[in-house]
Amino acid sequence: MEKEEMREESEIEARAKGNNVSPAVIKRLPRYFRYLRELIRNGKLRISSGELSEMMNVTASQIRQDLNCFGGFGQQGYGYNVNYLYAKVCEILGVGEGYSAIIIGSGNLGRALVRNPMFEKRGVDIVGMFDVAPEVIGKRVADIEIRGMDELEKFCDAQKVDMAVLTCPKENALDAAERLVRLGIKGIWNFTGKELEHLGKGVVVENVHIGDSLMTLCYELRAQEEKMSEDV
Repeated sequence: MEKEEMREESEIEARAKGNNVSPAVIKRLPRYFRYLRELIRNGKLRISSGELSEMMNVTASQIRQDLNCFGGFGQQGYGYNVNYLYAKVCEILGVGEGYSAIIIGSGNLGRALVRNPMFEKRGVDIVGMFDVAPEVIGKRVADIEIRGMDELEKFCDAQKVDMAVLTCPKENALDAAERLVRLGIKGIWNFTGKELEHLGKGVVVENVHIGDSLMTLCYELRAQEEKMSEDV
Protein backbone atom coordinates (compact mmCIF):
# COMPACT_ATOMS: atom_id res chain seq x y z
CA MET A 1 0.00 0.00 0.00
CA GLU A 2 3.09 2.24 0.22
CA LYS A 3 2.97 3.53 -3.39
CA GLU A 4 -0.74 4.19 -3.06
CA GLU A 5 -0.16 6.21 0.12
CA MET A 6 2.60 8.27 -1.53
CA ARG A 7 0.30 9.03 -4.45
CA GLU A 8 -2.48 10.06 -2.08
CA GLU A 9 -0.14 12.33 -0.09
CA SER A 10 0.78 14.29 -3.22
CA GLU A 11 -2.89 14.50 -4.20
CA ILE A 12 -4.00 15.86 -0.85
CA GLU A 13 -1.45 18.66 -1.07
CA ALA A 14 -2.47 19.55 -4.63
CA ARG A 15 -6.19 19.40 -3.92
CA ALA A 16 -5.92 21.39 -0.70
CA LYS A 17 -4.08 24.16 -2.53
CA GLY A 18 -6.09 24.16 -5.72
CA ASN A 19 -9.67 23.29 -4.75
CA ASN A 20 -12.31 25.25 -2.93
CA VAL A 21 -13.82 22.60 -0.68
CA SER A 22 -17.46 23.27 0.17
CA PRO A 23 -18.36 24.34 3.72
CA ALA A 24 -20.63 21.30 4.01
CA VAL A 25 -17.69 18.95 3.46
CA ILE A 26 -15.54 20.86 5.96
CA LYS A 27 -18.28 20.66 8.59
CA ARG A 28 -18.43 16.88 8.16
CA LEU A 29 -14.69 16.37 8.61
CA PRO A 30 -14.79 16.57 12.44
CA ARG A 31 -17.39 13.79 12.39
CA TYR A 32 -14.97 11.58 10.44
CA PHE A 33 -12.35 12.44 13.05
CA ARG A 34 -14.61 11.37 15.93
CA TYR A 35 -15.88 8.16 14.34
CA LEU A 36 -12.44 7.05 13.14
CA ARG A 37 -10.97 7.70 16.58
CA GLU A 38 -13.69 5.48 18.05
CA LEU A 39 -12.91 2.74 15.51
CA ILE A 40 -9.24 2.86 16.48
CA ARG A 41 -10.16 2.54 20.17
CA ASN A 42 -12.18 -0.55 19.27
CA GLY A 43 -9.27 -2.11 17.37
CA LYS A 44 -10.84 -1.79 13.90
CA LEU A 45 -8.13 -1.89 11.23
CA ARG A 46 -10.11 -1.30 8.06
CA ILE A 47 -13.60 -0.23 7.07
CA SER A 48 -15.65 0.12 3.91
CA SER A 49 -17.55 3.25 2.94
CA GLY A 50 -20.74 1.22 3.45
CA GLU A 51 -19.85 0.34 7.04
CA LEU A 52 -18.82 3.93 7.78
CA SER A 53 -22.08 5.07 6.18
CA GLU A 54 -24.13 3.00 8.63
CA MET A 55 -22.22 4.45 11.58
CA MET A 56 -22.43 8.09 10.51
CA ASN A 57 -25.87 8.07 8.87
CA VAL A 58 -24.31 9.54 5.71
CA THR A 59 -24.53 7.78 2.35
CA ALA A 60 -21.53 5.79 1.19
CA SER A 61 -21.52 7.89 -1.97
CA GLN A 62 -21.32 11.08 0.08
CA ILE A 63 -18.42 9.69 2.11
CA ARG A 64 -16.48 8.84 -1.05
CA GLN A 65 -17.22 12.27 -2.52
CA ASP A 66 -16.09 14.01 0.66
CA LEU A 67 -12.82 12.12 0.89
CA ASN A 68 -12.18 12.47 -2.84
CA CYS A 69 -11.94 16.23 -2.27
CA PHE A 70 -8.61 15.45 -0.62
CA GLY A 71 -7.39 12.45 -2.57
CA GLY A 72 -9.73 9.57 -1.66
CA PHE A 73 -7.48 7.47 0.65
CA GLY A 74 -9.24 4.18 -0.15
CA GLN A 75 -8.57 1.15 -2.33
CA GLN A 76 -11.20 -0.65 -4.35
CA GLY A 77 -11.94 -4.02 -2.79
CA TYR A 78 -10.10 -3.10 0.41
CA GLY A 79 -11.88 -0.06 1.77
CA TYR A 80 -10.08 2.32 4.08
CA ASN A 81 -7.15 1.69 6.36
CA VAL A 82 -8.60 3.19 9.55
CA ASN A 83 -5.32 4.38 11.08
CA TYR A 84 -4.13 5.88 7.81
CA LEU A 85 -7.44 7.62 7.11
CA TYR A 86 -7.54 8.97 10.66
CA ALA A 87 -4.02 10.36 10.26
CA LYS A 88 -4.94 12.07 6.98
CA VAL A 89 -8.15 13.56 8.41
CA CYS A 90 -6.08 14.87 11.34
CA GLU A 91 -3.66 16.38 8.84
CA ILE A 92 -6.46 18.06 6.90
CA LEU A 93 -7.99 19.46 10.10
CA GLY A 94 -4.67 20.69 11.45
CA VAL A 95 -4.71 18.38 14.47
CA GLY A 96 -1.20 18.10 15.85
CA GLU A 97 0.01 21.34 14.25
CA GLY A 98 0.91 22.64 17.70
CA TYR A 99 -1.62 25.47 17.76
CA SER A 100 -1.89 27.44 20.98
CA ALA A 101 -4.88 29.37 22.27
CA ILE A 102 -5.93 31.87 24.91
CA ILE A 103 -9.36 32.36 26.44
CA ILE A 104 -10.78 35.85 26.87
CA GLY A 105 -13.30 35.79 29.71
CA SER A 106 -13.19 33.62 32.84
CA GLY A 107 -16.92 33.29 33.48
CA ASN A 108 -18.79 29.99 33.62
CA LEU A 109 -18.31 29.22 29.93
CA GLY A 110 -14.64 30.19 29.87
CA ARG A 111 -13.93 28.05 32.93
CA ALA A 112 -15.84 25.10 31.46
CA LEU A 113 -13.89 25.34 28.21
CA VAL A 114 -10.47 25.57 29.83
CA ARG A 115 -11.29 22.38 31.77
CA ASN A 116 -12.57 20.56 28.68
CA PRO A 117 -10.20 17.88 27.31
CA MET A 118 -11.29 18.56 23.71
CA PHE A 119 -8.44 21.03 23.23
CA GLU A 120 -5.77 18.51 24.16
CA LYS A 121 -7.43 15.78 22.09
CA ARG A 122 -7.35 18.04 19.04
CA GLY A 123 -3.80 19.21 19.53
CA VAL A 124 -4.58 22.73 20.79
CA ASP A 125 -2.70 23.97 23.85
CA ILE A 126 -4.44 26.48 26.15
CA VAL A 127 -1.64 28.80 27.26
CA GLY A 128 -3.50 31.67 28.91
CA MET A 129 -6.76 33.08 30.22
CA PHE A 130 -7.68 36.75 30.61
CA ASP A 131 -10.33 38.81 32.39
CA VAL A 132 -10.95 42.34 33.60
CA ALA A 133 -12.45 41.51 37.01
CA PRO A 134 -9.91 42.19 39.79
CA GLU A 135 -11.40 39.51 42.05
CA VAL A 136 -10.50 36.67 39.64
CA ILE A 137 -7.10 37.87 38.42
CA GLY A 138 -4.33 35.70 39.81
CA LYS A 139 -6.59 32.71 40.42
CA ARG A 140 -6.04 29.46 38.54
CA VAL A 141 -8.43 27.29 36.55
CA ALA A 142 -7.20 23.87 35.41
CA ASP A 143 -3.68 25.08 36.21
CA ILE A 144 -4.07 28.14 33.94
CA GLU A 145 -3.57 31.49 35.67
CA ILE A 146 -6.17 34.16 35.00
CA ARG A 147 -4.36 37.32 33.96
CA GLY A 148 -5.59 40.86 33.61
CA MET A 149 -6.40 42.19 30.15
CA ASP A 150 -3.72 44.82 30.69
CA GLU A 151 -1.17 42.00 30.40
CA LEU A 152 -2.46 40.80 27.02
CA GLU A 153 0.02 42.61 24.77
CA LYS A 154 3.05 41.66 26.85
CA PHE A 155 1.89 38.04 27.04
CA CYS A 156 1.34 37.73 23.29
CA ASP A 157 4.72 39.30 22.58
CA ALA A 158 6.41 36.66 24.72
CA GLN A 159 4.21 33.67 23.90
CA LYS A 160 3.18 32.15 20.57
CA VAL A 161 -0.62 32.46 20.32
CA ASP A 162 -2.45 31.22 17.22
CA MET A 163 -6.06 31.58 18.27
CA ALA A 164 -8.31 33.13 20.88
CA VAL A 165 -11.56 31.87 22.38
CA LEU A 166 -13.98 34.71 23.15
CA THR A 167 -16.33 34.13 26.09
CA CYS A 168 -16.44 37.77 27.22
CA PRO A 169 -19.67 39.85 27.33
CA LYS A 170 -21.25 40.44 23.92
CA GLU A 171 -20.77 44.21 24.10
CA ASN A 172 -16.99 43.75 24.48
CA ALA A 173 -16.59 41.21 21.70
CA LEU A 174 -15.66 43.49 18.79
CA ASP A 175 -13.15 45.55 20.77
CA ALA A 176 -11.52 42.38 22.10
CA ALA A 177 -11.40 40.78 18.65
CA GLU A 178 -9.86 43.84 17.02
CA ARG A 179 -7.27 44.05 19.77
CA LEU A 180 -6.39 40.39 19.27
CA VAL A 181 -6.03 40.85 15.52
CA ARG A 182 -3.65 43.76 16.07
CA LEU A 183 -1.53 41.37 18.14
CA GLY A 184 -1.28 39.02 15.18
CA ILE A 185 -3.79 36.38 16.26
CA LYS A 186 -5.35 34.85 13.15
CA GLY A 187 -8.02 32.52 14.56
CA ILE A 188 -10.98 33.50 16.74
CA TRP A 189 -13.52 31.09 18.21
CA ASN A 190 -16.38 33.36 19.18
CA PHE A 191 -18.97 32.35 21.81
CA THR A 192 -20.16 35.86 22.66
CA GLY A 193 -23.35 35.83 20.57
CA LYS A 194 -22.16 38.78 18.50
CA GLU A 195 -21.51 38.01 14.85
CA LEU A 196 -17.92 38.89 14.03
CA GLU A 197 -16.65 39.10 10.46
CA HIS A 198 -14.28 41.02 8.19
CA LEU A 199 -11.69 41.47 10.91
CA GLY A 200 -8.82 41.58 8.48
CA LYS A 201 -7.02 39.69 5.76
CA GLY A 202 -6.09 36.19 6.81
CA VAL A 203 -8.17 36.26 9.99
CA VAL A 204 -10.47 33.26 10.44
CA VAL A 205 -13.53 33.55 12.70
CA GLU A 206 -15.83 30.76 13.80
CA ASN A 207 -18.99 32.25 15.29
CA VAL A 208 -20.71 29.80 17.64
CA HIS A 209 -24.35 30.46 18.53
CA ILE A 210 -25.39 27.84 21.07
CA GLY A 211 -28.95 29.18 21.06
CA ASP A 212 -29.26 28.39 17.35
CA SER A 213 -28.61 24.73 18.04
CA LEU A 214 -31.19 24.76 20.84
CA MET A 215 -33.81 26.34 18.54
CA THR A 216 -33.07 23.74 15.87
CA LEU A 217 -33.72 21.03 18.43
CA CYS A 218 -36.98 22.73 19.46
CA TYR A 219 -38.06 22.88 15.81
CA GLU A 220 -37.27 19.22 15.22
CA LEU A 221 -39.08 18.23 18.41
CA ARG A 222 -42.19 20.20 17.45
CA ALA A 223 -42.14 18.79 13.92
CA GLN A 224 -41.84 15.26 15.29
CA GLU A 225 -44.76 15.84 17.66
CA GLU A 226 -46.91 17.19 14.81
CA LYS A 227 -46.05 14.19 12.65
CA MET A 228 -46.97 11.76 15.42
CA SER A 229 -50.30 13.51 16.02
CA GLU A 230 -51.07 13.29 12.28
CA ASP A 231 -50.32 9.57 12.27
CA VAL A 232 -52.74 8.86 15.12
